[in-house]
Amino acid sequence: MSPQVLQPQIIDYEGSRYRTDFWEGQGREYEDLAERSAISRLLPRSGDLLIEAGAGFGRLAGLYEGYKRVVLMDYSLSLLQEAQQAWGHDSRFVFVAASVYDMPFVANLFQAMVMVRVMHHLQMPGQALAEFERIGRGGGSFVLEFANKRNLKSITRYVLRRQHWSPFAPEPYEFVPLNFDFHPEWMKTQIHKAGFAMRRELAISSFRLGGIKRLASPALLARLDSVLAGPAAVYPLSPSIMAECAPLKAVVPPQGFFRCPDCHSTDLAETDAAVTCGSCQRVWPRVSGVYDFRRIVSRETP
Repeated sequence: MSPQVLQPQIIDYEGSRYRTDFWEGQGREYEDLAERSAISRLLPRSGDLLIEAGAGFGRLAGLYEGYKRVVLMDYSLSLLQEAQQAWGHDSRFVFVAASVYDMPFVANLFQAMVMVRVMHHLQMPGQALAEFERIGRGGGSFVLEFANKRNLKSITRYVLRRQHWSPFAPEPYEFVPLNFDFHPEWMKTQIHKAGFAMRRELAISSFRLGGIKRLASPALLARLDSVLAGPAAVYPLSPSIMAECAPLKAVVPPQGFFRCPDCHSTDLAETDAAVTCGSCQRVWPRVSGVYDFRRIVSRETP
């Protein structure tokens, strides 16, 4: 077994009511529509194998109809069980509990990758991006979203001296524990360092203000957001940025599917109850239809 590597802290939504406390009935219909529209514009419509990291309860799973197989991955087992209840009837879906810092998949596996509303929780974005580069397929697509530090609200507050931190400084800003805003240029550098080319950007959720949301319907705001998203990406001032990136590597056929997070062996034996590594003998259970590849590390709850 390879030695344990110190892992960054992880936001843990285990046992939370994220679906009902944050999304359903919480006035975020506009944000949901804006994100769906942006993903639909950036993500190839069809393909063989897609992974959504941070999929939670499966909010966005309906966008992946054109893919032959879809992995919904999250660190929260309980949220994935909600996703399994909603989408488990569709044999295309695979549900995996794991960390984005140590994903249990072989290299060059996924033709398409999606990560929305996760980056702002990552203490070590570069490490996570390197994992996506490893599991991504050459010529494929990676759609990711991140919180924009240099947004119009933060600039206004800074100019009026209502906040001490500068939205123009390149380093990430942690406004509460394990919640980060990123400067767009800093994030571009991390993406390039990890081995991706940024193909397209969209500046989204530009109307994420309570006063504006009370003046117009979510559908109208989402349509306006879609119109502005491309031109506004030239110098994004929106609270959120979504980008399509491409792995800069050759097309290499993947060898297998799962990889042991402990020893990185692909010698795995699978039953209905568990996946067992033939090299280090680690047993990874399957709970209510969800593969559990988590290694319990220091965590924070939201």
